[in-house]
Amino acid sequence: MRNQPVYLKPNVVIEPLIDRWYAWSHLVSPATAAMNITGRHLRIMNSYIQSPEIHAAAAKNPKMLGGPFINLEGNHVEEIKQLRDNTLSTHKDLIALSDAIKELDRKLISKAKGYSLEPLYNEVPELLKGYVELTYDLNNNPSFRFFESLLYQSRLYKPQLQSIALWLTDNDERPFVLSTPRIDKPGMVHLDIPFDHPFIDAISSMKRTPKSINALVEMIDLDPKAEPVFESFFTDTPPMPYRKYQGKKIRMRYFGHACILIETEELNILIDPLISYYGYQQEVARYSDVDLPDIIDYVLITHNHQDHILFETLLPLRHKIKNIVVPRTSSGQLQDPNLKLMFDQIGFSNVIEIGEMETITFEDCTITGIPFIGEHGDLSIQTKICHHVVVSKFSMLFMADSCNVESKLYQHVHDIIGDVDVVFLGMECDGAPLTWLYGPLLTEELHRDKDSTRRFAGSNYERGKCLVDIFNPQEVYVYAMGLEPWLKFISSIRYTEESNPIIASNKLIKYCIEKELVAERLYGEKELFYEKYPITFP
Repeated sequence: MRNQPVYLKPNVVIEPLIDRWYAWSHLVSPATAAMNITGRHLRIMNSYIQSPEIHAAAAKNPKMLGGPFINLEGNHVEEIKQLRDNTLSTHKDLIALSDAIKELDRKLISKAKGYSLEPLYNEVPELLKGYVELTYDLNNNPSFRFFESLLYQSRLYKPQLQSIALWLTDNDERPFVLSTPRIDKPGMVHLDIPFDHPFIDAISSMKRTPKSINALVEMIDLDPKAEPVFESFFTDTPPMPYRKYQGKKIRMRYFGHACILIETEELNILIDPLISYYGYQQEVARYSDVDLPDIIDYVLITHNHQDHILFETLLPLRHKIKNIVVPRTSSGQLQDPNLKLMFDQIGFSNVIEIGEMETITFEDCTITGIPFIGEHGDLSIQTKICHHVVVSKFSMLFMADSCNVESKLYQHVHDIIGDVDVVFLGMECDGAPLTWLYGPLLTEELHRDKDSTRRFAGSNYERGKCLVDIFNPQEVYVYAMGLEPWLKFISSIRYTEESNPIIASNKLIKYCIEKELVAERLYGEKELFYEKYPITFP
């Protein structure tokens, strides 16, 4: 079998890890990685080592889902101690970087009082010298920005911490991944390779194009003891052949959460890829990677949250992606890492930045970046964009998690783009508090009463209704709700009919139907077809 062409089994997980923690964007950029090591990973590991029984109980409590608890049943203390000690010994420079960021922040607060900042450059911690610029805002509040591109070229960017774990799955049940480091288990192969390694593209392409196992093994340093498990990931049974869409209409397929595939005969666009990637028996109907084209012309990313940038989906798709479009930012702020820099570093090519009201034009399609407001706990973050996609004059607006806190913004947008045919709107209108995601980046503790008001919340009924009234669509679809079972491991969301987002979205759907609009809250899978508008010439 080693020399024969084989296929990758459809239920092989290619799980990206950074220092044995589930990989997400804030663990790639050096500054945010350093803050997460000290403010998240070490805290969680120390807590588990001290009280493993508390973590075991919390991991079984549905009300604690998504909390800072290691889900290892309390009986892996020695492995976590080893990981903790390894972190302390081998990542001293990143821990020092975290300390330097906090020290600089304290110095600016205490010493920057509206006078020139030039003398304070002498007091910048040595590790940060040359990597930051000191600034004031117009109200003389001091801050600093990173030269992030330089950090990526320094010893503080550590691709050697990146790795992948390969294993087989047969259901949607996975524990919440952001709070539990990955320890080796039977049936798993762990490979210490960076995310830009060609092995990832080679093995991912084997879902449709057979290769020999020997050809793969030559690319990596595989432990001979792991070879039997590694070989179990492959089969000589070919997959169902992919059928390229060749219809005359515009086809849209909902893949779950905020992931939409737009297809015509000539092109395809995939938005916020988070795919139920693995082939196994399932209760909820869904599209999977077998329903994706062999080549994806454009991938559109709305914002830098782990349920919209999922490496576990994106890395296996990398060999298919011609262009990936990300929100433009050059803020250099700690909470706002640059996505183009990140994707460049992990092996993506043709990364395109798009700003607010900028347009990409090709064939009979345009993609325009639309301002994305709210949903980020009032932090100053530029890395977020909605997308207005027009194909043959058919107009689609993908609002993702944008929270319509200021309707005048979208009235101004409407003045420019006009009415749209279809609106996709996220209505997760409760949202996690600010510290759930950004807590490790805060240099001062945020009081709980303030934290509870600053949430990652999408539009509620009133704000959603206002968007519908502004853009006058014929169809309205609520999405990006985290409802699908294959999202629980990354979103931790569990709704009932009494949950506020369900009540609010039900109310919006009812309002739209009363206006004789097509309206639905999407779940699982959905296929839509639209006529292309004829192109007329003056």
